[in-house]
Amino acid sequence: MEQAIFSAIVFITFFVAFRKYSFVYRNIMLGKKDKIEGNKSQRIKNTVMIALGQKKMFKRPLAATMHLFIYVAFLFTQIELIEIFVDGFTSQHRFFSEYLGGVYTFLINFIEFLSLGAFIATIVFLARRNLLKIPRFIKPEMNGWPKLDGNLILYAEFLLVTFIFMMNSADMQLHPDLNFFISGQLSPLWASTTHSDLVLIERIGWWGHIIIVFAFLNYLPYSKHLHILLAFPNTYYARLTPKGEMKNMPDIQKEVASMFDPDAAFEEPDPNAPLPKFGVSDVFDLHWTDLLAAYTCTECGRCTSVCPANMTGKKLSPRKIMMDVRDRSEEIGKNIQINKTEFISDEHKENTTKLTAENYNDSKNLFDYISQEELLACTTCNACMEACPIMISPVDIIVELRRNSILELSQSPEPWNSMFNAIENNGAPWAFSPDDRDKWIEEANA
Repeated sequence: MEQAIFSAIVFITFFVAFRKYSFVYRNIMLGKKDKIEGNKSQRIKNTVMIALGQKKMFKRPLAATMHLFIYVAFLFTQIELIEIFVDGFTSQHRFFSEYLGGVYTFLINFIEFLSLGAFIATIVFLARRNLLKIPRFIKPEMNGWPKLDGNLILYAEFLLVTFIFMMNSADMQLHPDLNFFISGQLSPLWASTTHSDLVLIERIGWWGHIIIVFAFLNYLPYSKHLHILLAFPNTYYARLTPKGEMKNMPDIQKEVASMFDPDAAFEEPDPNAPLPKFGVSDVFDLHWTDLLAAYTCTECGRCTSVCPANMTGKKLSPRKIMMDVRDRSEEIGKNIQINKTEFISDEHKENTTKLTAENYNDSKNLFDYISQEELLACTTCNACMEACPIMISPVDIIVELRRNSILELSQSPEPWNSMFNAIENNGAPWAFSPDDRDKWIEEANA
């Protein structure tokens, strides 16, 4: 009976998880295709050093060390998890212990040591989030679900480790040949417990451990902790261009080139072609790698904590930008999934009753999530990308949104307009002619 129940739970768990992970994948693919360029070996190196090795985390040693305990414990606990799967499907008990002997004892002891470190780290992280009130954890965008999400996963980690030690310590009373150091310190707690109660305690630990794992698997797509999986592809596909380099807009480049060389020959645009779109107004205009970055964001707030605009009291928070992009993707994805036909654009309503990314129009866009005040506050210093432990660049999205706001919505502030006019007329942001500038240089060199 226990074997059948386990098999049924596994099937349901992976079926539900597949549906949700597919939903996340479809949301990421709402973005445009992206041309992935650059050295593949460098991308692989970034993935190994930054995603797997957590190189950038150690710019803040205390948090990095605590996170490392949880991360390494998570990786090595999968060894014990494999055994739980084998035991669950075969109705065996500690299947690998008979075949691995002393190696098995070493592995379980190593996992317990890591689990104890993870337990301590969990307490530290709960204190940092709820007692110490570290500034980057109490920003406005962290109110509500983001704060609860950060705590829920820590509570789950607390339970997970508790169930591991409950299972192992009770099992040591049932099987005296087992020799686990940390569980051995806890095992005397059950010394006067009856055999049937010991079996019950061990089974509670075993089932509690696997159920927490299954719940965690299905919870990830709803949580910032999806970065556990997405950090690897995001780091691989992260931009390799020099820091601070911005993508050019070909149509604007041609106009600027014609200002410097009126005789330059350019191809005549197709009069029937749609008008070019400048910048980004919604997730459909972003590349899929940008949406991948939004779903990968860990909400750690390191980007916001080093943002000069945020530090001076301005509304901009790079973390919020990534969270807003993800929330907008979720909103669109849900509407498409349930086929809200009222959002089919007018020009397509006569031809289809199926809502898709191509015909989607709910009269909203990213500017309903992100204000002009936030966009204009960015200095494009790239401090946020430098601080991000998994190479996310909020600046890329901010710049594209700002381009759309200025070039298509004409929402640039008046001081900026004066600068734009000066650049157009004088080739410089200052309100005097090139001749006057050259004269100034001559006088300075005289």
